[in-house]
This record gives sequence, C-alpha cells and structure tokens, in this order.
Amino acid sequence: MWIFARLFLVVAIAVHNALAQCDSSSPYRTFDGTCNNLQNPTWGSANTPYGRLLSAEYGDGVSSPRRSKTGSDLPSARMLTLTMFNEQSILDPRTTLVNMQIGQLIAHDMGLRAGGSDAVSCCQNGRVVANPGRRCYAIPVPPNDPVLAAGGIQCLDLVRTLNTCDVNAANCANRQQAQQLNSATSFLDLSVVYGNSAQQNAPLRAFVGGRMKVDSRNGTDWPPRNPQASSACTLNSATDICYLTGDERSNITPELTILHIAFLREHNRIAQQLCKARPLWNDEKVFQEARRINIAQYQHIVYYEWLPWFLGPDQMSQRGLLVRTRDYVNDYTATVNPTVLNAHANGAFRYFHSSILGSLSLHQESRAFAGAININDHIFNPTVLERNDGYSMLTRGMATQAMGRNDLSYDPEIRHFLFRSRSRFGTDLKALDIQRSRDHGIAGYNAFRQYCGLSRATRWEDFTELRGPRDVQLLNSLYRTVDDVDLTVSEFFERHLPGTQAGPTYHCILMEQFHRTRRGDRFFYENGNRPGSFTPPQLNEIRKASMGRILCDNTPGVAQMQLRAFQQISDANPLIPCPMLPALDARLW
Repeated sequence: MWIFARLFLVVAIAVHNALAQCDSSSPYRTFDGTCNNLQNPTWGSANTPYGRLLSAEYGDGVSSPRRSKTGSDLPSARMLTLTMFNEQSILDPRTTLVNMQIGQLIAHDMGLRAGGSDAVSCCQNGRVVANPGRRCYAIPVPPNDPVLAAGGIQCLDLVRTLNTCDVNAANCANRQQAQQLNSATSFLDLSVVYGNSAQQNAPLRAFVGGRMKVDSRNGTDWPPRNPQASSACTLNSATDICYLTGDERSNITPELTILHIAFLREHNRIAQQLCKARPLWNDEKVFQEARRINIAQYQHIVYYEWLPWFLGPDQMSQRGLLVRTRDYVNDYTATVNPTVLNAHANGAFRYFHSSILGSLSLHQESRAFAGAININDHIFNPTVLERNDGYSMLTRGMATQAMGRNDLSYDPEIRHFLFRSRSRFGTDLKALDIQRSRDHGIAGYNAFRQYCGLSRATRWEDFTELRGPRDVQLLNSLYRTVDDVDLTVSEFFERHLPGTQAGPTYHCILMEQFHRTRRGDRFFYENGNRPGSFTPPQLNEIRKASMGRILCDNTPGVAQMQLRAFQQISDANPLIPCPMLPALDARLW
C-alpha cells in the first residue's frame, strides 16, 4: 500500500503547489504541466486523472473491469485477437517506419499509466499466480491457442493501472467512479526528453551552457547511463547499454530510443548555437530557450507534417488544426481542457500498433539494404545503437523501410512474441490493448458511435460503417450484445473516411484529442502576444522544422535525407544533401 500512499502524496503536493500561485508572466512552461491554464492550474498536469468523453463502464459501476451488458465476462482478449485479426504484415508503400515510430513517441509524451512499472506480477511462467492481488487482470489464453498452447501458456500478464480508488479508497466509497491516473503531462512538451517534474529533470541536465547531460563515447554524445540499469533494462552483459532519459520507456525498442536521442541532441545543438549568439545568457536562460525552441519544432512537425496523413489535411483545416499563415494563429482557449482523454490514450491512439514491424532494416548511406534485426532481440536493450554503426544504419532504415499498413494484420513478433527475452514466447500487444481498455472502463464501440454522430446500433445489421457482413457475423459470434463490442476491436473494421487513415469513430476521437491538445495549450508555439511567444521572424524559423532535418542534424554519418521523412523516397520526394533541407537560424534569438 505504500506505493498508493506515495502516489497520492505526489498528486496532493502537485495540486497544492499549482493552486498556491502561478506566475502568469513566466515565458516558460513548467515541467509538470501545472499553471498552463491559469484559471485551472492542474489541467493537463502530470499525476492527475485521464479525461473522459463518456462516463466509464465498469462491471460494478465503480471500478471493476468492463463486462458484458448481460453481466457475464466479455470474450477473452487473446481469443479476439486470434479470431478477428491476422498476421499478413501488409506494408504501406507510401510511408516510412519513422511515421509509426514518432506516433509511439507522441503517445508516450502525452500519457504514462500510473503504476505501470510497479513490481507486480499476475501471471508467472504462463500460470496465474496464487492469490493474485486486486490489481491483477491476467488475460486468459484458450487451451487450443495455435501458438502459446505449445509452451503451456495459460495466461498473459496484465496489472491494472492505478486509479483514484487505489490512492484513496474514500474516493469511491460513495460510488464515485474510479479514474485512472496519468503520470505524464498531457501536453506535446517533449516530457519524454525533459521529464515530468523538476525533480525528474534535474539529473538530466548538465547545468553548463544550457545543455542536457550526455556521455561522450567515440566522439558521439549519448544519454547518460541509467543508474538503475538492472531494473530499467534487460542486460545480457556488464557492457550493455541502458539510458537515462525523461521517460522510463525510452529503452523499449532501438528505433524509439533513436528518436529520444535525436531530440536530446537537438536540444544541445540549439543550446550551443544560442550560447554563440548570446554569450551573456546564463545557463538557465539558454536551457529554457533551447527547450522552448525544441518543443516548438516538435509541435510543428506533429501538426503540420505528421497528423495530416492520418486525420486528413482538409478535415484538420476545417477543425482549425491546420492553419497556413505567416502570422500568429492565436487559437488558445482557456475553457478548453487539454487533459488527455482515456479513450484516446488507451483506445483510439493504440490504433497504430498494427503498423509496428518485427524486423527492423539496416541501410547504408546509399540506402542499400544491409541486413535487419529482430525487434524482440533488442527489447529494453539499446546496445545495438552503439555497435557497428547501428544508430545511423537503423536511422536510415527507419526513414527508408515501409511501415505496416493500418489494418487487421499484426506482425507475429507483436502478436505472439512481444517482450520475450530468454523464453520462446512473449505477449500479445493487441490483446493487451483490448484488456487495458476494459481495465479503464472505456465505453463500448456502440456508445462512441453515438457520441460521434453515427446511429446507435440496436441489432448487428446496424453496423453499416463496418467493412462487410463477414465482420459483423464474426462480432455477432463472439459478443453477446451489440453494446458489448470493445472500442479497441472495432477500430479496424470501420471503413476509412476519404483522405484519412481512420474510420469515422476513431477519427472523431483522435480529432477531438488533438483539438484539445492544441487549443488548450497556452504555450502552443503559434500563439502570439503572450509571455514566451515567439516574434514573427522567430515563428517563421520554427516553421522550417521537419523530421528529416531533425534526423539529419542529429545522426552522425547521415549526409542525405528526403524532405518528407514520413513518406517514401520517390521522384517527388528524393534524397537530397542534408544542408539543402530548411534549417532554423538561432541567431534570431
């Protein structure tokens, strides 16, 4: 129980500090997200509950996982993945793997389930533990499972996210619904680089020249070594690498780690330029300005380079999320709550997991294929990046290799073997997504259909937005009622809206979230006439930012990149020398 008490204390302190006083004249955002909204200082801050579009649907109405409307258990999440999804691993010929990978970075930047790293085990060696705790919610594995049954696996591990009932039972004594806690800030603020509190940030800073702390090996800067490497990573030898960053998940896969390192190096690169341009600035001033510029470039890449592919540029323009202007946009609205929605972070945004590939390509500077590595051979062990030119080879590969298509197919490495270490078997990412949505009481697909303006189904034939009658028949055979269908299952069965990569319900949730993320951020880079606003010339420099330039500037050995790194190299998007890509001029600061 000490974990719960400690977290409750952290939340209470954060709320108290935020309510005590906010400095409305400060040009810099806080590390924990407090005081972004001056009227509601805790909106979007770390260690506060996720938001809700719809009331939670819990089995007991308060906190237990979602169940069927009939009162029975919902079908096994593992059985659903085996029945409803496949592993054809069809590639998207238009995009690169960096497209998928930055999606994971954005998801981590905006959300971190509280208690996710607690040392709790519910399913050991494929068996449910004796006397499982109340936070255990293991996934049953069917006895005829075509893969896991061979290893005698009977369950997949899942520990429930800490919620408001866990940290203070009085919260739910009067039937008040539990709300899961988000340990990250809700903002697009690169908390994955800088941390989610001042206490977390301090060990990451050099406190010299405004720089973040790095270790230099063989003439290259790397994040500092994690002092808790044995628990943070899976180490195979004493020389293996485990990095300390602003987010505990940064070591999960090599290509995720690359993006963490790229934005870390980008901070230090900007800081160095600012020191040269402004020699009288002290460390704190240089650090905060470099951080502000780094975050602004990242926000620009997310809204103007990455999101239009998924949400559609026309739809984003109609919602005011894509504004082509050389002036300020000034769309901050103090009544818009930026808090990350549960249905987004733990539902709709997991849509992109089908794009993950189990084989990561290595490419030479000519972009000639030079081999591949298995993603699960390097889970929580990024050592490959510092050996045999691994960092640059994988960076080129990520910007060359096609990502998986957003469809019903999941790579076998993700579907059966994810997180395997020394055993033959791992876990099933899609089953985890389904089970997690139930843990969080996320309402069913039918309820979200209605919220998003579609007709609420009363019979199976009413699911007219789904791809075909076979899909409806499958759902009918697995679920007891139309209201039981999980949001995290239905996502792939909706036909995409024209010009987008999502069906109407998921598009609705994603659009709503990124509307709130932009309009509810007082420090969003396109807002003017506020403390911390960029000048118009500075803003135009920020708008030069691109993912290609970030990779170019922070990857030793990479001398060329396509202008649109999220898209495949082509005649319309050719490789060009890195200096030809637009670049920010720090002298304007």
